[in-house]
Amino acid sequence: MSRMIRRVPGRLFVAMLVAAGVAVSPVAASAAVNGAVRDDQWHLDAMKASDMWKVSTGQGVTVAVIDGGFKLDHPDLSGQFLSGKDFSGSKGGVGADANGHGTQMAGLIAGTGKANGGKGAYGLAPGVKILPLKINTGSEGSVLSADFLDQIGQAVDYAVANGAKVISISQGTNSVTTSSDDVAKLNRILVSARAKGALVLAAVGNEAKSGNPVDYPGGLPNVVGVGAFGRNGDVTDESETGPQVALVAPGADTIAACTAPSGYCTGHGTSDATALASASAALIWSIHPDWSPNQILRVLINTAGRPNGGNARTNDAGWGAVRPRVALTDPGDPGPADVSPLPADAVTPSAAPSPSASASVSASSAPSPAGTAAGAPTAEPKAGASSGSGGVLPVVGGVVAGLLVVAGVVFAVVRRRRAAVPPVPPGGNPYAQ
Repeated sequence: MSRMIRRVPGRLFVAMLVAAGVAVSPVAASAAVNGAVRDDQWHLDAMKASDMWKVSTGQGVTVAVIDGGFKLDHPDLSGQFLSGKDFSGSKGGVGADANGHGTQMAGLIAGTGKANGGKGAYGLAPGVKILPLKINTGSEGSVLSADFLDQIGQAVDYAVANGAKVISISQGTNSVTTSSDDVAKLNRILVSARAKGALVLAAVGNEAKSGNPVDYPGGLPNVVGVGAFGRNGDVTDESETGPQVALVAPGADTIAACTAPSGYCTGHGTSDATALASASAALIWSIHPDWSPNQILRVLINTAGRPNGGNARTNDAGWGAVRPRVALTDPGDPGPADVSPLPADAVTPSAAPSPSASASVSASSAPSPAGTAAGAPTAEPKAGASSGSGGVLPVVGGVVAGLLVVAGVVFAVVRRRRAAVPPVPPGGNPYAQ
């Protein structure tokens, strides 16, 4: 789950650690239900969801969520799930969700608010259908195995074969006992997914203050790496930074459906941000069904807002905060369907670090050189629609991936080229305009 930590009311933090070098998968925290849950979903208000839903709810788009299980009968998600598949080999199948994380990600994307007489929680794209795909995340007491990336690869293949346009992965690890062949296999799957019309997004991780290791698959090429920002418009302290960050989305104090007794959980982290970025892509695809993944991503980039200042791509915010409201009303030119908006160069660490006891090591990266992304607009962006180019995404022709396996630890760091973005909105809030 990309190291997401859940807040429990009453100042109690609940977390479940998994073994050596895998992502921490805390138990989701229960949120008290007072009145309509929707009233406390600040990110929907900030993103002006009610206005967006007049244009698109994501209808007709399938979003595959790859996670540790799903509560298929949650009232807010009733009718939202398609028939999924379990790749984990664990007991209970797709419908068993040990810590509520998968349910919460599905809720952030597709919640309908139907629970409690219509007082439940909404997802950003309540018109989409969720394809639930379960992998072993260690949340059911088992050690995350060496085939973690392989299970993700199988799930991605299945998602593409079953019509998913958006594939959301709020899971990650910074150490896997695997071979270069396994990593190369996953990259081939990601390339194939991209070529077949799917956009893959993944969390970059929540350990910025704990060594800032590169998470996978979020740090691999051919994936859109997503970071998180909070209510104040700043990238959160926990959101990992680096050239793998392509976009950011709300990832603090979110509330969504989960498996807690109340039916709702509060949360924060790049997991939540990834779900909301995935929902944003679905909203756009719903009204532009003929657009390619390149075009969807280019519009997300070109309409992104700056969450914490600056006028160029940064390692904490990438090319900015997803703004589907702007993308829906004034998307601009989506550019060529077959050209990636995000060129990438391979980066090799100058010296191979020795794995720690937890195998939580990060690779070094060089500064991003100035340049313009392929297919990026050259004209000045319109006022009120922030624009930028670059980031991580599924491979297209001309994208080069760097893979390095050292002592069983997988590293993949992708350098991104900088591109100019418009001035910061008032107060640094990416949704202020």
